Amino acid sequence: MSGTRGGLGRIVAMGIGLAVALLLVLAAEARAGKYTVAQCGWRVGADAEWADTSGGTKFRPDGYCVPPAGSDPFDGVHLKSVTRDGQDTISGTRFARWRWSAPAGTGITQVRGTWWHALHDGFEQRLGGVNWGGGFEPFLSAAATDLSPGEFVAGFPHGVAAFEDRLLCARGEGSSCSLAGTSWSALRALTITVEDGGAPGWARLEGPLTDPGWKRGSQFVAVAGDDSGSGVRFGETTLDGARVALTEYPCEKASIGGEWRATRMRPCLTGVSALQSIATTSFSDGPHALRHCVTDFADNSACAPSRTVLIDNNSPAQPRAAALVGAQGWRRAGEFALGWSNPDQGAASPIAGASWRLTGPAGFDSGTRFAAGRHRDSLDPLAVPAAGSYSLALWLRDEAGNESPASAVTVPLRFDDVPPSVNFAPGEDTTVPARLQAEVADVHSGPHSGTILYRAADSRRWIELPTRLAEGEAPSTASLLAPTPELAPGTYLFRADALDAAGNAASSALRTDGTRMAIEVPAPAARGKARLFAALRGPAGRGQTLTVPFGAPAAVEGRLVRIGGGGISGRELRVVARPSRGALAPTVVSGGRSGERGGFELRLPAGPSRRVTVSFAGDAGLEPARRRPLELRVRAGVSLRASRAELRTGEVLRLSGLVRAAGASVPRRGKLVAIEYREEATGRWRPVLVTRSDHGGRFRARYRFRYVSGAARVRLRATALAEEGWPYASGSSRPITVDVSGR
Repeated sequence: MSGTRGGLGRIVAMGIGLAVALLLVLAAEARAGKYTVAQCGWRVGADAEWADTSGGTKFRPDGYCVPPAGSDPFDGVHLKSVTRDGQDTISGTRFARWRWSAPAGTGITQVRGTWWHALHDGFEQRLGGVNWGGGFEPFLSAAATDLSPGEFVAGFPHGVAAFEDRLLCARGEGSSCSLAGTSWSALRALTITVEDGGAPGWARLEGPLTDPGWKRGSQFVAVAGDDSGSGVRFGETTLDGARVALTEYPCEKASIGGEWRATRMRPCLTGVSALQSIATTSFSDGPHALRHCVTDFADNSACAPSRTVLIDNNSPAQPRAAALVGAQGWRRAGEFALGWSNPDQGAASPIAGASWRLTGPAGFDSGTRFAAGRHRDSLDPLAVPAAGSYSLALWLRDEAGNESPASAVTVPLRFDDVPPSVNFAPGEDTTVPARLQAEVADVHSGPHSGTILYRAADSRRWIELPTRLAEGEAPSTASLLAPTPELAPGTYLFRADALDAAGNAASSALRTDGTRMAIEVPAPAARGKARLFAALRGPAGRGQTLTVPFGAPAAVEGRLVRIGGGGISGRELRVVARPSRGALAPTVVSGGRSGERGGFELRLPAGPSRRVTVSFAGDAGLEPARRRPLELRVRAGVSLRASRAELRTGEVLRLSGLVRAAGASVPRRGKLVAIEYREEATGRWRPVLVTRSDHGGRFRARYRFRYVSGAARVRLRATALAEEGWPYASGSSRPITVDVSGR
């Protein structure tokens, strides 16, 4: 094609431009897999090859694409092919050219730009594509000088391998063009659209996060990719579809008109790799899908196969039901085995073992230790170094390595192999104390129990005394207390046996001053004999055993007399009232003095059942006297109410009431209560149903009268039954009357 840019040439160019523009409009949706390249303008250089087919003697290149910063980015910008000065002619068909080649696997689908030229004696500027066979197919040409830059656009529906700008001697092989006048062709502000329809060649994902096993915290992955077209622009790693890492690889590009354009025909690297750090802490515990994709400059993507990774960033919960194997208190053996139940981990990693730390007296600290074992729920026996109270802290570690000492459960380890010390209080052998006392001390497990025994000096048989342990001022001290037995004249030896809470035993027959614990009992002067008579008296009678209603007072009365029958006056008497089992009231010890004829009387306050003992301790002229225990039985207090006084056969009667307790508490499981009716024919009360109260003594019951055919007046009562551990005898409420009529 030859001619000038005016006339037919301009019309052809405009027609081609309009046709190409129309094709571009029709193909506007087909932008996927394409990118644009900016050349020689916008302060961007040129990624083009220049060649001279005349052998390098007739043409020269001339380029100026990047003006200084701050100046007009297009001021003086050009990319030219120029005929050399001082030459005569050049043979026809010879040319110089600038070529922009599409990367492998891509094709140029459109070119926009600005061109102008100075053309003499047969020279032309031709713009065209290079097809896949290497042939040049011009779409635009000019044969006359035009120094005004003009716009052009051309499209290639099937893509071409390269775009060329040629300065050509447009005459036949046997002709020539004169070089007397300088001819040149110029371009600038090129926008080349490249179609890259192929996805990157491959993407790779590997590294610690993809290794088998559970992962937590920040993890690294090694990623890589390959693309032979536009090159890899970025790599993106996702977990369950959410982006967790993005690596942007170096690409030669510029932001032009609000979009990124390449500044080279292949703007990005064809092979890339990177190390990415991935934070797993924002993901739930359990399996997740890990994926890495690479995207080229044309937005084509390729992804590595998805990998399943196991994530766990949460420490296990506290061990459940941690307890020592065997006794939980103080022990004489210094080894302790511990067991527990592991919490349910759900989707998280299994338990991998347990961490523990043992601390104790004198600054002992084992440091943190770890006992490995999947699903471990026990520790091998641990030995403590010396007697004392230790603290074992235990927490769990999962297979991801998560553990939290703050979730530790603490178990005490108490070891005591040191016997207690025990000695009698100081005293004189010739003094008979009112009671016997031995001091016990144990700095570790503490005093637990003990016994005081005695024997005659000429006997080998030890006799055990009723002994109680009284707490001392410090937790590590206590006293063994026992009443002094009635001793016949003679010499008696005493021994104290003591146990601490770990079971260590000690025995001593010495006082704290190191002397032997012995008592000399001299022969007593002759004393008279006394007898004691006692009985209980209440609202309904008198006797050795007496039953009284709930809340009723009672009294104990009697006489202290000589063997001959005469009353003994003015003597101190001791009355001990011990409540029955289950009572909260304490044992009451009171005293009184016999009257003018030896008589006495002492009132007993209202309360639970009790056993009453009356005794005379004796004095210098009289021997002691006592009476066998008296039994005071107190009936339980109970009330009963009915929801109605009249009802018909088949209807339900609702009953309620209250069991009262003074000096006792209602059992936790409640109090047994029987609902009874009076059988008029026999005059006896018969049980209808049995219920149980709540812990406050309140009870409710329902009863349906089914078999009353006429009219009947029914008397009902509630009876609180006697039970083991309930300090009251059976007691009944006041009867209530209900009228029942048949249908």
